[in-house]
Amino acid sequence: MAQRGHYDLMTIGGGSAAFAAAIKAAELGARAAIVEKGTIGGTCVNIGCVPSKTLIKAAELCYHAAYTQFEGLTACPPPSDWRRVVQQKDELVAALRQGKYVDVAAIYPTITILKGDATLLDGRQVRVNDTVYESEKIVVATGSSPWVPSIPGLQEAGFLNSEQALSLEALPASMIIIGGGSIGLEFAQLFARFGVQVMVLESGPHVARAEEPEIGQALVRYLEDEKVRICTNVTISRVERRDGGYLVHTQTDGKPEVCRAECLLVATGRRPNTSGLGLKDAGVTLGSKGEITVNEHLQTNNPDIYAAGDCIGDPMYVYVAAYAGGLATENALSGVGRVFDLTALPHVTFTDPQIASVGLTERQAREKGLRVQTSRLSLEHVPRALASRNTKGLIKLVAEEETGRLVGAHVLAAEAGEVIQEATLAIRFGLTVRDVADTFHPYLTMVEGLKLAALTLKKDVSKLSCCAG
Repeated sequence: MAQRGHYDLMTIGGGSAAFAAAIKAAELGARAAIVEKGTIGGTCVNIGCVPSKTLIKAAELCYHAAYTQFEGLTACPPPSDWRRVVQQKDELVAALRQGKYVDVAAIYPTITILKGDATLLDGRQVRVNDTVYESEKIVVATGSSPWVPSIPGLQEAGFLNSEQALSLEALPASMIIIGGGSIGLEFAQLFARFGVQVMVLESGPHVARAEEPEIGQALVRYLEDEKVRICTNVTISRVERRDGGYLVHTQTDGKPEVCRAECLLVATGRRPNTSGLGLKDAGVTLGSKGEITVNEHLQTNNPDIYAAGDCIGDPMYVYVAAYAGGLATENALSGVGRVFDLTALPHVTFTDPQIASVGLTERQAREKGLRVQTSRLSLEHVPRALASRNTKGLIKLVAEEETGRLVGAHVLAAEAGEVIQEATLAIRFGLTVRDVADTFHPYLTMVEGLKLAALTLKKDVSKLSCCAG
């Protein structure tokens, strides 16, 4: 076995966390290597965020063209060339992979990309294929993969996961989706808007369980208006394939039903990619779901090995992975002891309307012993929504009762992902709802809804003129 090369830092994985780690190492004057056995760029750009949100946007444009809210406009039929839509998605993925990963790595002369399987050995050695490399520090950033529950007959029948569903050769007539989280709901609406009959099966009492109950309930109503059937409290006893389709045998609150569809998509979350790396032999502890256990500095039990991204478990967001990769490297190479802080972490579900949240839900705040007050504003009171002829949604704020400090913001709106950033900054810097209400907000913007929601704590906004506070 050949031994070649010495690096200050090696990353295992070639996605967002790994690239952020390697770039930070280069900025610190260190030599870094990225080890990737598959496609450079990781989940987000290749098979996750970028391709899924591209198809979601295409479906959104198609839907709103066909079902316009404006009288006098002719409804446009959906496009018939599904393959071209998929091809455009693939073209964007390829361009971003090249431009934001491969080309970026080439800018830094101290970053090397090594292709192959990595295994951690004794000490600070990493074997890549048949070559052993020495590295002062190692950052494991191997990402995650779709997780599938143990359901009798599922493996034998076959199914789609969330990655494969992005590259279907043709649209099916019908689809069953197992899982009512963010991924399942995004795909449900995406395919329903392209004319697929969609049914969502969720084992829990609610879909979008991480969100405020009223937001999840409202989204269900909107999806059902688009002919998506959503079933909760579902137990699946077995799956079988018959006559070119799928039969999913279920019970809902004790009532049996056999659900039929041409296509079956399993969207039940993701699990860390941590097997086959030699982690345990290297002294790295794993959690119950295979996640790498790290301290607040992203250091594992082995002081020379750090971890970042999906492989350390939830929350599995690409922007968290990039943040973690840079932080892990800075701690590993400089010993600065920066803390991995997710205090003001926003997240978005890209349905239409979108769900965007940051901070605590009302329930979480009360469980922490906080005395809170809440406001809830229907989008019927937001001028931007009225002008757009789209008042689907609501805004809910959670604030400390005594101080007025904003501790949670939850938005269901067509542009929720853009709106949430103001609330993220407010929570990060300890601002109050009064601070939000007293800040200028441009008229006829969706973010003005945050101001109106803040005002709702003290006033009836239906009795205010435009822009009045």
